[in-house]
Amino acid sequence: MDEAWSAVENAETKTLKDLFAAEPDRLERLTIDEAGIRFDFAKTHLSRAEVDAFAALAGAADLAGRRDALFGGDIANPTEGRAAEHTAERGEGAPESVARARQLHARMRTLIDAIEAEAFGPVRHILHVGIGGSALGPDFLVDALGRDAGRYDTAIVSNVDGSALEEAVAGFDPHSTLLVIASKTFTTTETMLNASSALAWMEEGGVEDPLGRVIALTASPEKALEFGIDETRVLPFSESVGGRFSLWSSIGFPAALALGWDAFESLLEGAAAMDRHFRLAPPERNAPVLAAFVDRYYADVRGAETRAVFAYDERLRLLPPYLQQLEMESNGKSVRVDGSPVGRATAAITWGGVGTDAQHAVFQLLHQGTHLVPVEFVAAIEPGDSLDPEHHRQLLINCFAQGAALMAGRGSDDPHRFYPGDRPSTTILLGRVDARTLGALIAFYEHRVFANAALLGINPFDQFGVELGKEMAKALDGRNALDFDPSTEALIARAFDAE
Repeated sequence: MDEAWSAVENAETKTLKDLFAAEPDRLERLTIDEAGIRFDFAKTHLSRAEVDAFAALAGAADLAGRRDALFGGDIANPTEGRAAEHTAERGEGAPESVARARQLHARMRTLIDAIEAEAFGPVRHILHVGIGGSALGPDFLVDALGRDAGRYDTAIVSNVDGSALEEAVAGFDPHSTLLVIASKTFTTTETMLNASSALAWMEEGGVEDPLGRVIALTASPEKALEFGIDETRVLPFSESVGGRFSLWSSIGFPAALALGWDAFESLLEGAAAMDRHFRLAPPERNAPVLAAFVDRYYADVRGAETRAVFAYDERLRLLPPYLQQLEMESNGKSVRVDGSPVGRATAAITWGGVGTDAQHAVFQLLHQGTHLVPVEFVAAIEPGDSLDPEHHRQLLINCFAQGAALMAGRGSDDPHRFYPGDRPSTTILLGRVDARTLGALIAFYEHRVFANAALLGINPFDQFGVELGKEMAKALDGRNALDFDPSTEALIARAFDAE
């Protein structure tokens, strides 16, 4: 492994302009069209030699073996001793896992059919409470695809701040609201508090049996039954499906209900197409693997600590926060699977924004600042609006121009007007924003995370880093005797002494 990393780190570094001049086939080699999406890595510093060195590293890290274990239903999450079966949810995995996922999908569809037939009475509003992966995925899907196709008013509430829930239900009629509680363990503090408050709101609004209008999405169905939810309205998913990889499971219920079952099936089909590409394409023509090579190059060779993602499409505005959890919770680790120190950078700090808004907020730093920030542009050829086509034309022009300007730069005798250029970017261009393409895009990012983890030798499927703060919060809430630092003790006294 050390020898493979050495080859990566010692490859000759050239400017982007020099790379285009030296490699006539560069655009063809570093552009991949798959599942309705174009991935253009040509404006990154990956030379032919660098790609070859990374491919050798992938071999030394046994990326193929770890990938086979993932799709085969073997232990892919060793610290928790279980598989990672999110790909089985879309039909690409061990046969028994795929069969189980299909049974659970059929159960979900039966419940959706009953809701559409008004078995629960009229439903106009969906109130979904969850947090982390139990909220980010459904929120992203409904926001991206539900603007024209949404059949219900849908609100996704994750923040425990009461203002978030209060705002969500402000325009809802409790008698026509369906409450969806999403929690893998069905014990998540923030989610269960929001659920209890939502039930109280329904009861105060005159709903005789609020629990009769609740759907539970969980990997712990027994907990949902103890909560008082009827078994027919509990939609389980496998314990081996991680939260941030779970939108393909029953966690995707609000999206399937709001968008329609056909859209949910198309989402799964698009993801499955990307699964097959990831499994079968060689490293140098594999979009998630090439993306991981780019990530590792800038983090480990060039010392870049962040990666910026800009969605040049309003429908994709929730992509950056979705990726923040997917990437940083998965790969924000400092030890390998065997517990030894990684000894190099792991996940970059993911941040970003939306389209031309970001150009007038943060692009100054990207063009002339002192930080090296690899940039990712995500856009769609087909517009999402029915206004003058000039709107979308200008959006794409700005997107493409920013990538060109970051690379080209501009000389000037005036140092204030000097643009150094040679700044990298990747462009991901969707044909259109629909369920199938969005499924493929999300699966691409999942496999990119996995490929990064394999190259680093880490486990992307646990998240012990989030536990300590939660434990401390429970201790503080119960006023248990703990030795908090003086600053925290003072904050506790200031906030709660009046109680």
